[in-house]
This record gives sequence, C-alpha cells and structure tokens, in this order.
Amino acid sequence: MIVDTHLHLIYRDRLSYPWLSSVPPLDADFTQDLYAREARRLGIVAALHMEVDVAESDIARETDMVKALSGEEGSLLVGAIAACRPESPDFPAYLETVLANPFVRGFRRVLHVMPDDLSEGALFRENIKRLAGTGLNFDLCVLPHQIDKAIALADLAPDVSFVLDHCGVPDIKGGGFDVWKGPVTEIARRPNMTVKLSGIPAYGSENWTLEDLKPYFAHVAESFGFERMVWGSDWPVCTLGGGLSTWIGATQALLSGVSLEEKRRVFSENARRLWKL
Repeated sequence: MIVDTHLHLIYRDRLSYPWLSSVPPLDADFTQDLYAREARRLGIVAALHMEVDVAESDIARETDMVKALSGEEGSLLVGAIAACRPESPDFPAYLETVLANPFVRGFRRVLHVMPDDLSEGALFRENIKRLAGTGLNFDLCVLPHQIDKAIALADLAPDVSFVLDHCGVPDIKGGGFDVWKGPVTEIARRPNMTVKLSGIPAYGSENWTLEDLKPYFAHVAESFGFERMVWGSDWPVCTLGGGLSTWIGATQALLSGVSLEEKRRVFSENARRLWKL
C-alpha cells in the first residue's frame, strides 16, 4: 500500500495560483475526485497535500480548503504540508496558528524559483530554527546549484527534519547528472535530511525511458539508503511526464531489485513515521 507524500490539488475557482498561466498544461482544475479515481486503482491509501504556491493571501485558505476536502466521503487526504514565509516577521504568529491545527504536518517554502539568497537571510534562518521540537518537517524544493543552501539550513537546525523534494531537481533532459551528483552526496550526509522520490519524470525528455531515470535513482538510493527515502506522486505535475500510473510503474521497476521490507519503507512506513500519520 502506498502513502503519497506529494499531492497537489488545484481549484482555480477557490484560490489564486499566479504561476499557473506560465504552465498551460497545468492551468486547469485538478480535483480530489479526479486524483482519487486513479490513485485507488494503484494502491494509494493515503495522501499528504503539498502546498501549490498559491497567492500569499490565500495560504491559510488553501490549508482550510484541503482540510475540508479531507472530510469528504472516501477522501485519501490525511494531512497537509502548508505554505509558509519564513522570511516574514509574521512567521512566529503563523506558526502558533498552525500548531493548533493537527491536520498540518509540515511546511514548504518554494525556493527553486526564488532568488538564491532568500534562505540565507537572518530572519528566514531564525524562523526555520523555530521548528525544532514542533514535530513539523520542512520540505526543500531546490535546484542542484541551490543544494548548498539546503545543506546550510540542515546544519543550522540539526533538530529539524528536512525533506529534499524531487531528488534535488536534477536536469535529466539536459544530462545534468555530474552537476547534481556531488551536492546530493553531500546533503545526504546530514542525518536530519530525507529524500523524496518524486518529480523526476517531469525532468526528463518527452520520451524518457526507465534507463534515463536509473542513474539518478541509484545515486539517491546509495546516498540516502531506503531508511531515508519517501515516495511522492507530484500529481498533477507528473502528468507532464506520463502521468500517475506511469510514474508508479516506473517506481516499481526501479525498486525491482529491492527487498520487500525496503519497498514498504519507501512506499509507506517512512512517511508514516516522519509525518506521524
């Protein structure tokens, strides 16, 4: 059974998504019902909603919407990873509000489309350290050249659990293995870092094959081991690389030589432990 740790839901009539217009294939409604119809057939039994970089004024509304959706009959939603702005002086008050809402299991601040120095600000770093002892994890979506920024955060806040989204966003289509490999090796040395096996089909060419993904999977598996790896669909972004069924099939193939216990860790057990599901 599979726990999906990276599900995006898009409801354009309820929230504002400023970035959608720049990605026409995703500028549509991607609803819970649409996802669940396919997900249940594939063995997904639970899902964490990942924030979708809504307009800042809609951050709290997004969490409220997802929580309401989780109450619908047959929902797979078991929690939310909420958006946040650690660079804001309002973050401590926001954190207190979130701590009163057990549906929220962690935070993410999108960094891969932001200036490289955003996470280097004193206020940003001070607020990240506030997560220690809260039980809330922090997802990091960074480009390969930004992984050193993620390493700095992990070192700064050793008592905070971090998750490296999408295997560190390798440029598979452009053959970026060598640029990506070293930083991933280095960040994996941090015991408070987990890697998320997600997103990579969208980084390959239009006609990517399993052989294209294998070196990247092999390296994160060697670097992190299967005790610090979780699986995520990155739906609907995964539709840019073949879709949910294709990604699950590819994951099963990548894990074909792995023990049943290690598969269980990747697909569900690590996620249940990390987010206390």
